[in-house]
Amino acid sequence: MNPLKRLGRRRASVLSLLAVGALVTPVAATAAPDAVRASTLGAQAAQSGRYFGTAVAAGRLGDGTYTGILDREFNSVTPENEMKWDATEPSRGQFTFGAADQIANRAQARGQRLRGHTLVWHSQLPGWVSSIRDANTLRGVMNNHITTVMNRYKGRIHSWDVVNEAFADGGSGQHRPSVFQNLLGDGFIEQAFRTARSADPAAKLCYNDYNIENWSDAKTQGVYRMVRDFKARGVPIDCVGLQAHFGTGGPPSNFQTTLSNFAALGVDVQITELDIAQASPTAYANTVRACMNVARCTGITVWGIRDSDSWRATENPLLFDRGGNKKPAYNAVLTALGGTPAAPAARPPTANRGTPAAPRGATDAAALPSRYSWSSSGTLIAPKPDATHNIAGIKDPTVVQYNGKYHVFASVASSSGYNLVYLNFTDWSQAGSATHHYLDRTAIGSGYRAAPQVFYHAQQRLWYLVYQTSNASFSTNPDISNPNGWSAPRNFYASMPDIIRQNIGNGHWVDMWVICDSANCYLFSSDDNGHLYRSQTAAGQFPNGFTNTVIAAQDSKYALFEASNVYKVHGTNQYLLLVEAIGSDGRRYFRSWTSGSLAGSWTPLAASESNPFARANNVTFPSGAWTRDISHGEMIRAGYDQTLTIPSCRLQYLYQGMNPNAGGDYNLLPWRLGLLTQTNSTC
Repeated sequence: MNPLKRLGRRRASVLSLLAVGALVTPVAATAAPDAVRASTLGAQAAQSGRYFGTAVAAGRLGDGTYTGILDREFNSVTPENEMKWDATEPSRGQFTFGAADQIANRAQARGQRLRGHTLVWHSQLPGWVSSIRDANTLRGVMNNHITTVMNRYKGRIHSWDVVNEAFADGGSGQHRPSVFQNLLGDGFIEQAFRTARSADPAAKLCYNDYNIENWSDAKTQGVYRMVRDFKARGVPIDCVGLQAHFGTGGPPSNFQTTLSNFAALGVDVQITELDIAQASPTAYANTVRACMNVARCTGITVWGIRDSDSWRATENPLLFDRGGNKKPAYNAVLTALGGTPAAPAARPPTANRGTPAAPRGATDAAALPSRYSWSSSGTLIAPKPDATHNIAGIKDPTVVQYNGKYHVFASVASSSGYNLVYLNFTDWSQAGSATHHYLDRTAIGSGYRAAPQVFYHAQQRLWYLVYQTSNASFSTNPDISNPNGWSAPRNFYASMPDIIRQNIGNGHWVDMWVICDSANCYLFSSDDNGHLYRSQTAAGQFPNGFTNTVIAAQDSKYALFEASNVYKVHGTNQYLLLVEAIGSDGRRYFRSWTSGSLAGSWTPLAASESNPFARANNVTFPSGAWTRDISHGEMIRAGYDQTLTIPSCRLQYLYQGMNPNAGGDYNLLPWRLGLLTQTNSTC
């Protein structure tokens, strides 16, 4: 992103030399292999923006087979018992978090989402709570418990089961008797949710129950009426958890209807404690497909890892047998999620007791297509000026999902120049109301800072914020959610590399972008003059030692302008390059290329004005065409580490756009942020 004044719109007469052929690159082309689907549960669920998790017991974390499966297969964790009331507050006011912390810290270190289970439940309740006889005392105790436990894990929990199993079985559709119901009446659930929202406004708040999967059951209808009432009155509820402890037949035939009807109330639905007696592959597949068919079904949690870990161990209800081997139900689930089961290693037929291989000739529906179509949101994020920041535009966003939140960094532009801003939120519907934290108030400092990129360096356990100054600069932070935790700027280079100085012409050195593979880290940058540069350093030396700067790609000035993004495509050896161009109509759009190596050459994918990666002519605007520019942004990633991995389908791209009628000083253009969602995904 150019630090100086630039034209916001350029006309066709300027662009008569623009070419849209393959990029000129300094090395021979490297063929990229076909993309493949993911071969683990969590990775495949992430392709559709969902999670696939499991319940975890702290006492089993010393079991290598158990943790091996946990780390390989699941991207979400629910403590099985460690966050329940008897475990966290066994005596009044005396809180113990050791076992819960063990699970939470381990999940956070491995980038797994964390669900909180559970705050208010009539079972596993210490005797001192059950013996309370005064309503005011119980109300105070309940509120204090919710607040204390949620504060302990604030910012780390994606969703909380705030109230668990409050409805009675049978045909009444009413609340079950409990100390909470008996003393506080029907209002105790609402009180719990309001207290929870105050304790952690960012966490999703769920009501969780069993036997609410059949739409026609009175218990299901009772929960539905409560959620409908809560939404109508503004009681904070974000999701409904359906436990899904099924018999051998699996889910009821109307299970998807149940999910859809709850979702239609404006809440997410989650399958929170799935297990199925005897683990029928068909029953598991039907359950997963029902979730996949409902857009607001955001994730699935199985209640345990191996059959021997299950509370229903004699029924063998899980996806892994007692030895930790995948059962046929595992393949059924992975396939229903859209993945491809990995073939077992070759061995004699008599020893082949393991998972069957994928069907011969199975094709991958998730390969990157050669043409794209998108749907755009309306404006999601606009400037929020304050007494010292008179902001005209917000632009150049970078975004990661971490611990159940979107974390967005962006440039803010005004007549006085550029700096950076940070905001976070749990859902795109909350993006517009999120607090803006201006990073010139931190050690990053004032002065020109722009075009950020954020990622987590897994080995160093540090977040990196890369941005342009008059150099390629970065800051680090151990906690992405703490805007005051960023270090002062450091530079990747002592000065501009000679090859850039020799080729930049009247352009500007802009838009630094870092991505790493297992051996090296690469720093890409642009010059507004048709050149894409690449430097590299050994992965173990990062962030130091960037040398060997070369021209990675080149084209005419406006065909290869700026704002490059480079990503690893999940489950493949393929990389995707996006570069912003300026079209013959003067509007911004994106071209794309692929490569089998970060150091290799780039082959055109969707790389022309007539077949762009993203341009106004392949984007629909259901909320109204608020922009004709599809400009500097970033893909929603499948992870958040330095490999910059994205899914291969159902892509989303956070971008900057602006009122088509706007003009004038480039620094004062009214850029806003919106979200593209791929509409021609093949998986």
